[in-house]
Amino acid sequence: MATMTEAEARAAAALWQGRVSRLIVARENAVYEMALPEGTCAALRLHRTGYQDAAAIRSELWWCAELAALGLPVPAPLPLPDGEHLATLATGRHASAVRWLDGEAIGAAGRPLAHSTPAQIDLHVRLGQLLRRLHETSDRLTLPPGFSRPRWDGDGLMGEAPLWGRFWEHPAASYERSSALLAARVLLRSAIDRHAKAGGDFGLIHADVLRENILRIGPDLALIDFDDSGFGFRLYDLGTVLSQNQYEPARDDLRDALMAGYGTQDVEMVELFTLARVLASVGWTMPRLAPDDPIHRSHLARADMVIRRVLG
Repeated sequence: MATMTEAEARAAAALWQGRVSRLIVARENAVYEMALPEGTCAALRLHRTGYQDAAAIRSELWWCAELAALGLPVPAPLPLPDGEHLATLATGRHASAVRWLDGEAIGAAGRPLAHSTPAQIDLHVRLGQLLRRLHETSDRLTLPPGFSRPRWDGDGLMGEAPLWGRFWEHPAASYERSSALLAARVLLRSAIDRHAKAGGDFGLIHADVLRENILRIGPDLALIDFDDSGFGFRLYDLGTVLSQNQYEPARDDLRDALMAGYGTQDVEMVELFTLARVLASVGWTMPRLAPDDPIHRSHLARADMVIRRVLG
């Protein structure tokens, strides 16, 4: 018997006159490869109920459509026959589809980066250049009325109710680790507030620039999965990249390469936003993973390591 998600996927694909080929990933959204009548493919997304509302999803799709139209390597939304981009299924779940980008992810969480150190450095320079292009292009857009996306600001990252949860209350954290997480939160909130007052660049960001969401397409790079995108400090996008590099032998060289490509010399804030993402990831695990999932322990250990390295 098909699960509810599989039945929803088939029903959603029919709206685009497509056919589900395979499940790609099931995280915030369930994402399927969808074959279209003309022989091309699309990524069909069944959006997690209660995560992003219809207005936020429509805003994400509008942004990606504008970026793609301006030549940015991002997946453009695929319209329904009536021209709309968002469907609501009989179950109440939202569905959307984006055009397929045929590339290979640059890596995966928990696995060392492939290739030589010079190749990794070159990759990070080019990724920094792509993020700069993404941010500058976004600043030239005139947002439509009703545009709505999450805010990865001081409150969204380190407030009383962060977007991804109160990480300092992780049930698997020891008293000592909880205390360190809470102290880091207080220090980070102060640093982010100072960054804001000093005019730190703030605007639309991807907010989830992980290895799985960065594709190699020939010699070029592309970004996928804008589900967490929103308004935030631009250096948080760099910190998200670097959060997965903390065990890489060339960690600092990769940081410097990313910063050089992006065009910033603010090592302190890049390191602080790296820590901010590491802490947010601890919060992300709490409602999403089984209590015995080893990712809880690995994320807490990484947070402890980065807190000690960045804050001393």
